[in-house]
Amino acid sequence: MIPYGRQTISQQDIDAVVDVLRSDFLTQGPQVPAFEKAVAAACGAAHALAMNSATSALHVACMALSVGPEDRVWTSPNTFLASANCARYCGADIDFVDIDPVTYNLCADQLARKLEAAEKTGTLPKVVIPVHFAGQPCDMAAIAALADRYGFAVIEDASHAIGATYGDSLVGDCRYSDITIFSFHPVKIVTTAEGGIATCRDPALAARMASLRSHGMTRDPALMIRESEGPWYYEQIELGYNYRLTELQAALGLSQMTQLQPWIERRHALADRYDGALADLPIVRPARPAGRRSALHLYPIQVGTGASINRRSLFDGLREAGIGVNVHYIPVHLQPYYRQFGFKPGDFPVAEAYYRRAISLPLYAALGEPEQDLVVNALRSLLT
Repeated sequence: MIPYGRQTISQQDIDAVVDVLRSDFLTQGPQVPAFEKAVAAACGAAHALAMNSATSALHVACMALSVGPEDRVWTSPNTFLASANCARYCGADIDFVDIDPVTYNLCADQLARKLEAAEKTGTLPKVVIPVHFAGQPCDMAAIAALADRYGFAVIEDASHAIGATYGDSLVGDCRYSDITIFSFHPVKIVTTAEGGIATCRDPALAARMASLRSHGMTRDPALMIRESEGPWYYEQIELGYNYRLTELQAALGLSQMTQLQPWIERRHALADRYDGALADLPIVRPARPAGRRSALHLYPIQVGTGASINRRSLFDGLREAGIGVNVHYIPVHLQPYYRQFGFKPGDFPVAEAYYRRAISLPLYAALGEPEQDLVVNALRSLLT
């Protein structure tokens, strides 16, 4: 089975993890800050805070921005559950903004219309979470302009997009947002097995996230309520969580970061091959708009309206041929948990129409051209 995505692990990666196993620190040692420094440098961020998953990082980001009950958070329906769940963890209400039919990202025009209506009813969001789906950056300049106008904070969910660029901005530098979140799950471009990072520019925001990821505790005398009793002394100053990344995970991530750009170049080369080989088939290939460079976490196609086969039949046929395709994503508002809040089919028609025809083809740095040709030939045999 050719998977839709998988990790690439080298001997360098293995050696880095083994070195940590032989060291004095399996957690809270030097590897985590070194990994944070490498990610911050790669995306031009002032601060980077590593955590045990991108979901944890999203949760901490919402808490750091003081999201709570009675607040509203908006995100894209075309995303993984965590982009919405992080707001619910804080007790906030969630809503969605439909997607752009070309990029499959949260649509800035739809956002503008929804904000205009919300201003009239006093229901503006506290935070908007645009999602860089498949590695393709959202229209962040337009979203940032709306944030300035309407006064909401922005968390970029860049779980798919480490190494992507938007104009002359690196995704993660937070030029257009308050916080950016990356994921290092095994199917992502760089992996720590499980893990995530939050980047930001504001040192106070970084300090708050650092506290929240580690029980809300501090050893900094300047932040303590009482006088320190000795070198062992610490205080919990707010309710936080144990969301720390281990030294083993950080060592793996630090080693993997040395390959970030070569792996993205390889993904672009494979996407170019797909674009050429699939050009005559009744499918919609992913767009790559000018001025943005996708990290190409996924290569999502849509079964064309003129195709002689539907999405389910094509999916099953590819799986039977040993092609491990997947579908990204079931719109979040259609999940049973979110339907209880009144969401229903038809609420976000562009996202729903995309979902009905979407299939993600295999794309990862170690995918060989002969394997990719098997994917193309299987598609061709099913579609023609």
